[in-house]
Amino acid sequence: MSSNRATLKKVADALGLSVNTVSRALAGKDAVKESTRQLIEKTAADMGYVPNSMARSLVLGKAMTIGLVITNPSNPFYARLISAVEERCRNHGYSLLLFATEENPDNERSAVQTLYRWGVDGAIVVPSQQTAEPWELLRKYGIPMVLINRFLEGFNWDFVGVDHEQGAYEATRALLHTDSQRRVCLLEEDLEISTVRSRTNGYARAMKEAGHGEEHQLVERVPTNRQDSSTLPWDPAAAYQAARALLQHFTPGSAILVGNDHFALGLYKALAEAGLRVPEDIEVFGYGNHPFSAYMQPPLSTMALPAESIGASAVNLLIQRIDGTASTDEPAHIVKPAQMILRESTRVRQDAFVPAGTSE
Repeated sequence: MSSNRATLKKVADALGLSVNTVSRALAGKDAVKESTRQLIEKTAADMGYVPNSMARSLVLGKAMTIGLVITNPSNPFYARLISAVEERCRNHGYSLLLFATEENPDNERSAVQTLYRWGVDGAIVVPSQQTAEPWELLRKYGIPMVLINRFLEGFNWDFVGVDHEQGAYEATRALLHTDSQRRVCLLEEDLEISTVRSRTNGYARAMKEAGHGEEHQLVERVPTNRQDSSTLPWDPAAAYQAARALLQHFTPGSAILVGNDHFALGLYKALAEAGLRVPEDIEVFGYGNHPFSAYMQPPLSTMALPAESIGASAVNLLIQRIDGTASTDEPAHIVKPAQMILRESTRVRQDAFVPAGTSE
């Protein structure tokens, strides 16, 4: 039985042209008159021609596929990242294979084996950071890789991410801006990953610069929910319980930085039950600029993370590695700043606060 699928040959026969001419025109190559190219493109579209990706892969010697390995797709940051990576891959003619590891090294190993079996051209990876072994294996297979958002200690590999330390540093400075001697606490996740460590370091640096020694710094940990499959990685209920314990040490005039906007949901509830107002009694600064943060009461000051820019940069860098067009063989380390969004949960004014490293 013959197939009704439109092929290059059928398009060529319909126009009385050679298959080579039609192929070159649809691939956007030179040596085809513009009027002929337009006619070929219109005819192909009218006939419902769709390029055979497998055949194209054989011609190019590449699978034209990139793997994206993340930890949890319900994380709003990663949801935006996935969209940005998929769009940029599509623009370059690549398909995308997506894996969610749920912070599980066994899932990472499984993802690596699948990436190898599929013969992907490269991978963009958010590692769980529990072990580097799966990613060392991927590199041993000769598959180019770009780490995003989290790095692996001791491994100098291509990396694109957010400057989380600077982001938490600036948020803490903003809370100290109106009163450098106030008590400021960090409500942070208890997972041992580089993003959490970076935010904790940024908080500590700002506190130290304001004259607060370690004895005056307070970091309250919220139990992680990241290893429960297909669930939101941050639980406002867990943050609520942690905040209730935290508030025993707080008095009006203090401030709290949360490591994720979801923690602010639980914190707001604990503050309301304690009869404390935001920002009059306790100022609150979030992190992540999740969609709901602008609609909290009062709206939450927070740090916005450039997920789209990170995704685009990671794809561009990876394709340069795949094509051999990178300017250097040395691993790239691209770090992008978080953006401060000041709202009514803090009293610092945008026109009165100057982030470090900028001028008046």
